[in-house]
Amino acid sequence: MASPAELSSFLQSIERRAFKQAVYAVRDEDAALDIVQDTMIKLSERYGDKPPGELPLLFQRILQNTVNDWFRRQKVRTTWTTLFSNMPGAGSDEEFDFLESLEAEAGSSAAESAFDKVERTQTLMLIEAEIQKLPARQREAFVMRYWEDMDVAETAAAMGCSEGSVKTHCSRATHTLALALKAKGVKL
Repeated sequence: MASPAELSSFLQSIERRAFKQAVYAVRDEDAALDIVQDTMIKLSERYGDKPPGELPLLFQRILQNTVNDWFRRQKVRTTWTTLFSNMPGAGSDEEFDFLESLEAEAGSSAAESAFDKVERTQTLMLIEAEIQKLPARQREAFVMRYWEDMDVAETAAAMGCSEGSVKTHCSRATHTLALALKAKGVKL
């Protein structure tokens, strides 16, 4: 088991060679310094309790793995940079915002203009107000059939009436709603 003094002495003795090895591998002094520091930290945190004779091999393995990790990160960064630089408008002198370049899918609420959203909300409020004015049985049948998406048999069972009554209530409700909304200028 290496003492703190032995570990410190080992790290001091290997520092220059490890730095040169990392610079040779990555060809960037700043990145090489970070790699060597990360390697030293990993060795001391994870393997500081190992015998001094095992430290050189462990250090070399950790250094190699840290260099490989650096290359993987660079590859990912390069891939994303390449992808974003190929976006329309990315090469211009103006500041490019990727999120602003995305377009909403046609037909989605995100593609809808503010005017359309307000108009739709107002129409729904008018429909709800007119539904509240319907007689109770017509309102009940209409809501179950068209908003709850229940079939005629399910609606009849829930209301405790015949299927013919459900059809009649729904027909009267839709006719009344159509006339009321037409009178208010709503076109569906």
